[in-house]
Amino acid sequence: MRILLLFPFLGLFLTAAAASSAGTTANATDFIRMNCDTTLYPELCYHSLAGYANAVQQDPARLARVAVGVSLSRAKKMALYIANLSRNADYGADPRASSALHDCSSVMGDAVDLIRGSVKQMRRLTTGGGGGGEELRFELSNVQTWMSAALTNEDTCVDGFEDVSEGPVKMDVCDRTMRVKEVTSNALALVNSFVAKVMVP
Repeated sequence: MRILLLFPFLGLFLTAAAASSAGTTANATDFIRMNCDTTLYPELCYHSLAGYANAVQQDPARLARVAVGVSLSRAKKMALYIANLSRNADYGADPRASSALHDCSSVMGDAVDLIRGSVKQMRRLTTGGGGGGEELRFELSNVQTWMSAALTNEDTCVDGFEDVSEGPVKMDVCDRTMRVKEVTSNALALVNSFVAKVMVP
């Protein structure tokens, strides 16, 4: 009989726990939305990060770290795509396009390395491995510098196609790179926002 009496209370407990979890997730997604509104591409920012609400909670450091991680994932896929295109390019058909692809592959590879370094640095900072004071300033400054350089590299890829005749390859590469660039831009904005919060005197 005691076991039967416990079931209603267990049900109430589970319902309350589920409601609490849903409320926490809702607060976290609101937090992500609010922070994404400060970026250049707020809708893209929100849709690319909302799925990580449980990991982010309402922590600006975690949000920045996740954003940089998403940026790395997109950049790696793009670098692989460009590398494959470059390897298969017909260097006799359109030398300018082939050269632009080769250069883009190189700078996208560099961008991946820069963002990967940023992910490692942010992971250290958000898991208690980083220092405080001046060391924290230095480490965050590294992340800002590297993410900014990665963004420049992505711009360089697109700029390299300026003298290439219009065509499906140019359009495809530039469109894809611009989408990666937007994600990187958002990640940098969220890193800058986090830096502004922790660097308040």
